[in-house]
Amino acid sequence: MPVSPTYPGVYLEEVPSGVRTLTGVATSVTAFIGRALRGPVNEPVVINSFADFERTFGGLWLKSSMSFAVRDFFLNGGGQAIVVRLYRAESGTGAKPGRAGVAVGGLTLEAANEGAWGNNLAVSVETPGSAEVAARMGLTAADLFNLTVRDTGAGGATEQHLHLTVKDTARRVDRVLAAESKLVRWAGAWPGTEPVVVADPTADVTQAADGQALTLADSFSPTGAQASKVGLYALENADLFNLLCIPPYLDTGDVDAALITEAAAYCERRRAMYIVDPPTSWNNKATAKSGLDTLGTKSKNAAVFFPRLVQANPLRGNQLETFAPSGAVAGTIARIDAQRGVWKAPAGLEATLAGVPRLSVPLTDAENGELNPMGINCLRSMPGAGRIIWGSRTLQGDDRLGSEWKYLPIRRLALFIEESLYRGTQWVVFEPNDEPLWAQIRLNVGSFMHGLFRQGAFQGRAPNEAYFVLCDKDTTTQDDRNRGIVNIHVGFAPLKPAEFVIIKLQQMAGQVGA
Repeated sequence: MPVSPTYPGVYLEEVPSGVRTLTGVATSVTAFIGRALRGPVNEPVVINSFADFERTFGGLWLKSSMSFAVRDFFLNGGGQAIVVRLYRAESGTGAKPGRAGVAVGGLTLEAANEGAWGNNLAVSVETPGSAEVAARMGLTAADLFNLTVRDTGAGGATEQHLHLTVKDTARRVDRVLAAESKLVRWAGAWPGTEPVVVADPTADVTQAADGQALTLADSFSPTGAQASKVGLYALENADLFNLLCIPPYLDTGDVDAALITEAAAYCERRRAMYIVDPPTSWNNKATAKSGLDTLGTKSKNAAVFFPRLVQANPLRGNQLETFAPSGAVAGTIARIDAQRGVWKAPAGLEATLAGVPRLSVPLTDAENGELNPMGINCLRSMPGAGRIIWGSRTLQGDDRLGSEWKYLPIRRLALFIEESLYRGTQWVVFEPNDEPLWAQIRLNVGSFMHGLFRQGAFQGRAPNEAYFVLCDKDTTTQDDRNRGIVNIHVGFAPLKPAEFVIIKLQQMAGQVGA
């Protein structure tokens, strides 16, 4: 606010510059949805390495194609992933519960989450507790007990919870376990007395099951999934993701076409790209061409990569098996984003696929030439480079469609700019809608776009050839202002990838004369 002078002298006033730094969002946070051995269900969990995945979700599992996709993601340079574990309970006569139950010393506990891993839980109870601690809580030593929980399975953890009680205090056992334990939760009726001592870990466990194979209707898109934020829509609880992978979950090794349609539409809403795995029926060039129209989507926010990968399976003595490529492709995209930027096509000799000794369908240049114009990104084996990505088109990349979102790097760059501007202009809301505000918007958005220009994200020799930012009385009319609207127009000249390199050779005839 302006200074109110009261005495003769010099007054200092700090005037805000109006500069608000607009930071670009991440470009390759990858979401994975599928089965896992253990871990929270219908809850997005951020992980930064495959070791994180092993600790939280149990590592590789033969029934989880997602676990192999996550492995491939980090093996190929992926940085951060969001994992959503889905679980489908057994049904029918003799069905086992989802969570293992543990009864010990008068306490009724259950595994923290679903799966047969909970069958390995063992719990011991120690009493009485500390008299000094009990006095501070207004209790006696007999009111307190300690709980030790062990996961006796492979690589299991041990937890010790001290100074617990069944009395209504901050250390009440159910509250402490809910806040601190990764292994057990309270379950059943509340006991009237403190538990009895159980010195040796007990395994009096109600057996649980790993569940059934996932289905579209029961797992990914059950009734009310969006409202309850489960299945595919558990990602509503994730702040940001840029790439989506749904590894095959059907017994056939495929994904329902209806889920592909739904997932692509969801990615359009979330400004993300869906990496689609090729169906198992695509076992040669001809079946890939004929099967494209039945894939389930032609979204500009989806891309398909063909063929599948042939890799060693460490759970089966390293014998070679066929795996979906989405995890490895997403990891390669993340690596190239970090090295070159989101505007660089994630394809070419540097787009190598680590840990892939072979592809399920070897493709020739001629076959690649038939698939690429249709928007099918081919994985190839190249001498010296190994297995690489040799295509970078969206599912609107068919030449016959003439789409402006034909190329994957252009679509991803646009999504990056959209998300960054969406988050970076929130401060504009409720500001006075007049020229001072418009000038600030032009300054801040223009600075962000100029930074991208200097990094080589756009074509053009000068900024006015590469991008524009408009926000003034021409974009925002008086009628817009009356309705509380400010319009910001941003345009950019994208760099299209050099998909076809043509070299013209000419033989020079011998010169005549001197």
